[in-house]
Amino acid sequence: MQEKKDRTVAENRKAYHEYFIEERMEAGIELSGTEVKSIRAGKVTLGESYAAVVDGELWLIGCHVSPYEQGNRFNREPTRTRRLLMHKSEIARLYGLVKQKGLTLVPTKMYFRAGMVKVEVGVGRGKKLHDKRDAEAERQAGRDIDRRLKGQREE
Repeated sequence: MQEKKDRTVAENRKAYHEYFIEERMEAGIELSGTEVKSIRAGKVTLGESYAAVVDGELWLIGCHVSPYEQGNRFNREPTRTRRLLMHKSEIARLYGLVKQKGLTLVPTKMYFRAGMVKVEVGVGRGKKLHDKRDAEAERQAGRDIDRRLKGQREE
């Protein structure tokens, strides 16, 4: 039997720029039917979103899901707060990590697995300005090396 790959719908690249992602966990998400159709069409943005534990439940805040064109009155507000679905023990563990200084919950990716929408939530530690500069310098050095190696192969 063939194993289907996950289909990534949205990635939060800004999260990797702003945070050191120390740990990742998968969560389900509670959606309406028109939201699922809109996400399937790729009309979702994770850029300004974050996750928070409130009253023992995990919530996704600030995620923008565009209204479905044929959804009429069934459409929901695009930036409404959505519940993330995880086991209670996992949520309690995440809550304990967030209580530590400087840690936050950031959605890093949204994808389909077996027809269900899943959100990858990362536990992130905020980067300082010099950390961001170091990461950019490393990326640039890697690009320069690749460029030189490619030039040598072609000669």
